[in-house]
Amino acid sequence: MTSGAESPALATVSPTVLVVDDEKNIRRTLEMVLSGEGYRVIEAESAEKALAVLSNPEQPVDLGIFDLKLPGMSGLEALSRLRADEATRDVPVIVISGHATVHDAVAAIKLGASDFFEKPLNRERVLVSVRNCIKTARLSRTVEQMRSELETRYEMIGTSATMQKLFQDIDKVAPTKASVLITGESGTGKELVSRAIHRLSPRKDAPFIKVNCAAIPRELIESELFGHERGSFTGAQARKRGFFEQAHGGTLFLDEIGDMDLAAQAKVLRALQNGEIVRVGSEHVIHVDVRVLAATNKDLSREVSTGNFREDLFFRLDVFPIRVPALRERREDIRLMADAFVSAFCKENGLRPKAIDNVVLEALANRKWPGNVRELKNVVERAAILSGDVLTIADLPEDPHVSPFEDESEDSAAEDTDVPVPAAHKSSGERLTLREYREAAERSYIVETLKALEWNISKAAVTLGVERTNLHKKIRSYGIKRGAG
Repeated sequence: MTSGAESPALATVSPTVLVVDDEKNIRRTLEMVLSGEGYRVIEAESAEKALAVLSNPEQPVDLGIFDLKLPGMSGLEALSRLRADEATRDVPVIVISGHATVHDAVAAIKLGASDFFEKPLNRERVLVSVRNCIKTARLSRTVEQMRSELETRYEMIGTSATMQKLFQDIDKVAPTKASVLITGESGTGKELVSRAIHRLSPRKDAPFIKVNCAAIPRELIESELFGHERGSFTGAQARKRGFFEQAHGGTLFLDEIGDMDLAAQAKVLRALQNGEIVRVGSEHVIHVDVRVLAATNKDLSREVSTGNFREDLFFRLDVFPIRVPALRERREDIRLMADAFVSAFCKENGLRPKAIDNVVLEALANRKWPGNVRELKNVVERAAILSGDVLTIADLPEDPHVSPFEDESEDSAAEDTDVPVPAAHKSSGERLTLREYREAAERSYIVETLKALEWNISKAAVTLGVERTNLHKKIRSYGIKRGAG
């Protein structure tokens, strides 16, 4: 009797089915039926053994068929454990039983069983269900993978207009062969831009080689880029392929190109113009097919005018310029990035998900961020380490770019003077504007809070719900001194 089910035998890798039943005849029958259709079958006589099989990452299982009544742990309990474990919660499961009730069937479906069959089993129905369950699970994984790829398309986060423009530029230039010069301040994510261009290009399956030009000594840069022959200089004990050769067919990312030596610049220009390199100590010309992306935080046009960078190389690299915006130019993205950094940090370190207090998000949005995205990531991760389930203003490290309160002494006591409600008139008799009155009231409340907390700046910042550095600014702005009224 044939099932009419589509055989998976033509697939590159046969799907694996785990059959769990304490009856040897049932296991043997299902093994014969499934293997006859091209499936790979693993047998287990207990739920405990089945869970051990499913927990082995080197032996992935595409589908489990569990008997409901098993010695020891039941099929329902095993199903519950599978769904509670992140590693196995997506494995589809078919439940079978010879003594099941409607209640059992409903319970199994509620726990995430894909199907339920009573014994004796119908061969054709089982094969159709197995095929559909595996197909649906694989489709779900594909959708999840596509969603993940979409989210990490650029490995950069931002909904601001400047970032959308950046994403558009990447999409336009990635499919081409054009050289790209990526500029921007340190910490803005220039390397992420280069990787996004490579990943979205026809060369995505070929090598991506990164070279930090600033980190290579001047006397070694030529050897590192173009390679060398054995004995070409002291220490050259063997032939070495340079970065250009390693990147053949792919992408070479020259980071900090503005720090490259002029002599090396001339040879890089030749490689870009002719696709030819020569190893140090050799006369043999090697042809390479390399797309070059370069990045710098310097103004290369100014470097050209001062004679520190070759003009012809600058124009060769600057075919398609991309500028990565500083974080201060897209403050509206800070909240989104902070949430993403905390979520990723908690996941990577096995921590429970943490929320961020709105006061913290507001404080982050108001910082200067000369270190840009890199600095934001470091600050948020440090706060996540210090915090409980919610990141509060007390967890946020002090902003090192703001000068500390010049007369601060957190242990000194304040004078016991009453803080008056600000008057509504100036000394001239004129009434204050709303802004003037609001500032006067804010100053009075800050002084009152500082006095109540014995001028402890950190505690006052938490009480007032502002970042400590922001409180420092207000103290200086209002000219507040200890003992002020």
